[in-house]
Amino acid sequence: MPVEHYSFGRIVVDGKTYTSDVIVSRDKVILEKWWRKEGHLVQLEDIDEILKQNPDVVIFGTGKYGVMKVSKEVIDELKRRNVEVIMDITEKAVKIFNEMIDKGKNVVLAAHLTC
Repeated sequence: MPVEHYSFGRIVVDGKTYTSDVIVSRDKVILEKWWRKEGHLVQLEDIDEILKQNPDVVIFGTGKYGVMKVSKEVIDELKRRNVEVIMDITEKAVKIFNEMIDKGKNVVLAAHLTC
């Protein structure tokens, strides 16, 4: 299920507009309102829903300006599970996510929509 559109504070998936951070897999929106323990830092407890998907690739959209960061513990845990980790501003992360879907990858996008 590719992302149809992203702009600051807004993402469209499968015809539905979301205005909160989201987690999306190749076939569904996993979490419509992705809240983190610390708003701009992804920690282990923030990725439970991602881990349940057993992805090959996780893409973190770090926001329009790249403000959101991903902790070393998250990166280390994903790599320990042989999951490729990609981090980029959300606009680029969405493009990469859509490309990976086209290639048939089991990919998850965790997107911060604002800053």
